[in-house]
Amino acid sequence: ALTSETERKIRMVQLRTVSKREKILFPVVLLMLVALLLPDAAPLLGMFCFGNLMRESGVVERLSDTVQNGLINIVTIFLGLSVGAKLVADKFLQPQTLGILLLGVIAFGIGTAAGVLMAKLLNLCSKNKINPLIGS
Repeated sequence: ALTSETERKIRMVQLRTVSKREKILFPVVLLMLVALLLPDAAPLLGMFCFGNLMRESGVVERLSDTVQNGLINIVTIFLGLSVGAKLVADKFLQPQTLGILLLGVIAFGIGTAAGVLMAKLLNLCSKNKINPLIGS
């Protein structure tokens, strides 16, 4: 409802090719900055950076392939089972918990809409058009 069909059909051109060195340095530099500025978020972002580094380096291709396919499914199942086993209905179905879930859904919707609207705003000012669905 926020975009027209012509906006959704915008084909974006790649501005430049990203070198292999940049692809490898990005997770390393990102992790260093996050560890300095937000140390509590470092373990979570560290795993993201590690996976990105494995994929981009090309050195551990079999390990990277396993992590991207089979292992992520197994870990997701175990995470769901362990969280579900600890979850008790009378603790979960409280107004405060349901309110937090509702706020999360609202924040997700607002973030998605804001991304689409920001891309539409950028299309008014820039010569290279941006597909608004990228913002969502």
